[in-house]
Amino acid sequence: MPLTTWLIIIGAILAFLVIIGVILATQYRKVGPNEALIIAGGRKRTITLPDGTKKKVGYRYKLGGGTFVWPFIEKVYVLPLEVITLYIKTPEVLTHGGIPIMAEASAQVKVDSTDHAIRLAAEQFLGTGKEGIRDVAMNVLEGKVREVIGTMTVEEIYRGRQEFSKRVIEAAREDLSRMGLVILSFSLKDISDTQGYIDALSKPVIAAAKRDAAIAQAETEKEAIIKSSQARKEAEIARLQAEALIAKAQWENEAKKAESQTFVNQKKAQADFSYELERTRVAQEIKKEEAKVKLIEKEEAIKIEELEIQRKAKELEANVLKPADARKYQIQAEAEAEEARLVAEGRGKAEALRLEAAVKAEEIKLRGLAEAEAMLKKAQAWEKYNEAALLESFIKVLPELARAIAEPLSKVDKIVVIGGDKGLGTSKITGQVVEILSQMPEVVKALTGADLAKFLRDKLGASAEPGTGSGEKK
Repeated sequence: MPLTTWLIIIGAILAFLVIIGVILATQYRKVGPNEALIIAGGRKRTITLPDGTKKKVGYRYKLGGGTFVWPFIEKVYVLPLEVITLYIKTPEVLTHGGIPIMAEASAQVKVDSTDHAIRLAAEQFLGTGKEGIRDVAMNVLEGKVREVIGTMTVEEIYRGRQEFSKRVIEAAREDLSRMGLVILSFSLKDISDTQGYIDALSKPVIAAAKRDAAIAQAETEKEAIIKSSQARKEAEIARLQAEALIAKAQWENEAKKAESQTFVNQKKAQADFSYELERTRVAQEIKKEEAKVKLIEKEEAIKIEELEIQRKAKELEANVLKPADARKYQIQAEAEAEEARLVAEGRGKAEALRLEAAVKAEEIKLRGLAEAEAMLKKAQAWEKYNEAALLESFIKVLPELARAIAEPLSKVDKIVVIGGDKGLGTSKITGQVVEILSQMPEVVKALTGADLAKFLRDKLGASAEPGTGSGEKK
């Protein structure tokens, strides 16, 4: 099989698996803890009822959580399990005494969490949902409230609200349980009537309460007045007794004050005399102490002055002498250091000059030796040169001399030639150059004694002899 076919097969298998996975994921249904998942369809299951009988049903349920639902086989429903609050208001209902009244109450019901209750609720409310449960429970409780009102008087209902609620719960429990519901609470909020019976019942009670309150208030005020008078009487008696005791105490106090004044005067006189004696003695002691203090102050002043002199001496030593000594030592050290530096610097410069002079002398010596050797070699070379070599060297220089003679003409931008009687003026310029060049052998001969013309004639004549011999006659 080619590779392409295998890839197609593998891709198809993967696509099939993905589709299966998506279908399985979409068929996994979940509900919260306040809901029950009812799955209808598939095989039938046998359940046991509370009375022990067996029954086959074509559904299953899941309380909270999730479960897998087979596609095309099972169908899913959600049954709410949360608390449902009911507000009940009855029209006019006759009580046991024949008095029409209206009642307002509230209740809380829900689907019970037992297995049997969930199955009953699923069978009866699965298509209606929460609103269906509310309507059914409302009708049941409203009927039970009317039923209980008919068995009680207005006074019993008004005074025994808990008993009324208990009777309603007991009456409705059985009917609700047959539908899988349970009543959690019931409370009577208010009762009223259109005939004014409840107000009439309250008026005697209110009047009696007002009467009892007025009597109690009068009794309280009477007791308050009696107790207030008794208290004022007792307070007056107590005041008079207190004033008598105060007067007696004042008299006794005055007598004691007189006695004490006499004693005080005696003690005062003794005290004055003793005070004078003591004041004189204390004054003398004070003078003695003052003299001692002055003596001590003088001694302390002398000590302070001595300490001040010592302090100033130390300060002078610290601020003047020691800094001067330190400065002296510093100057000496700096002078010694400078002297040492100058000596070292002089020695270094002298040594440097000596070395530099030696280097220069050696350099001059080597340069002189090299020049002398070069001159010697040049002289030796000149000695070895013969006349022909010298003349040949002169000949090599002639083109340079000719170039030097003609070079001024190359730098002339413009030449104005005025012709004469004989020939062109330009021929005179070249003739002068040739004339100068023809004088060069004479100049060489005059300067060096070498006859360049003779040398050239000899050379040229020697080179021409072979040609001449070939053309002569024998």
